[in-house]
Amino acid sequence: MELIEEFAYYLSKKQRASNNTLLSYRRDVELFFSKEGINSDEDCLKVTRDQVQEYVIGLERAGKANSTVLRTVSSIRNFYNYLMGRKLVPDNPAAELILPAPERKPPVVLTPGEVNRLLDMPKTTELKGARDKAMLELLYATGMKVSELISLELKDVDLDGGVVLCKGGARPRVIPMGAAAGEAVGYYIANVRELMVENQRVKTLFVNCGGQPMTRQGFWKIIKGYIADAGIDKAVTPQTLRHSFAVHLLRNGADAEAVSQMLGYNDIVSTKIYSDMLKDRIKKVYNRSHPRA
Repeated sequence: MELIEEFAYYLSKKQRASNNTLLSYRRDVELFFSKEGINSDEDCLKVTRDQVQEYVIGLERAGKANSTVLRTVSSIRNFYNYLMGRKLVPDNPAAELILPAPERKPPVVLTPGEVNRLLDMPKTTELKGARDKAMLELLYATGMKVSELISLELKDVDLDGGVVLCKGGARPRVIPMGAAAGEAVGYYIANVRELMVENQRVKTLFVNCGGQPMTRQGFWKIIKGYIADAGIDKAVTPQTLRHSFAVHLLRNGADAEAVSQMLGYNDIVSTKIYSDMLKDRIKKVYNRSHPRA
């Protein structure tokens, strides 16, 4: 159909969509039209919201993953947004549909043993290693986001009080850093940072080897290197130590509200995904271990 060709051209030339995006959108729209018996431009201009909704229901009944259904609807919706922009249809038949909830995969969490292996990787006899050790220890000890960690300034660390002021998010929060992180950060400040920083106007706590503020990309590269060195075969992301921090605290009996505050959430509902992970783990242990499970 000409309208699909024109839509593909629009995506490619005007939106500069990637080849994969272009192929995905086109495939989803063509499958929808094929299933609904729509064979002409005139027919596609007459598609109704009920038709699209029935198609969605059919995908769900066929056992398609929620992510597949949502992607398909997004493709159809984008096609009709394009037609609306050309004033060929009055509204979008793929809008305001009843859709499945997005699948929320549990976050990747390291075991305490894996965390210990990771934290033991940096060579603290080297300047870079001592800095990396301090960053990793502090990240795991506080549950901060990487963006919050690299935004810390020297004045935000209270070694005597054993706390750090995190200014990320809607409101600043004071987080305990623990003995191990305190020792690593204290050593870095006293013996390493001043050797890395030439420009004393740089106030950020953690800097790269050139004495400039550490970037998120730079730190992620560091983490990936140590993950590989530690032999950890998991899909680790920059958020993994934050997730591990939360799950390990809850698993050891920490109050959910306190964990929520340390993570910078406004309510404990946000920590529910971690609680659900623990419940699933408990169920698996019970079913595997109880003689009458």
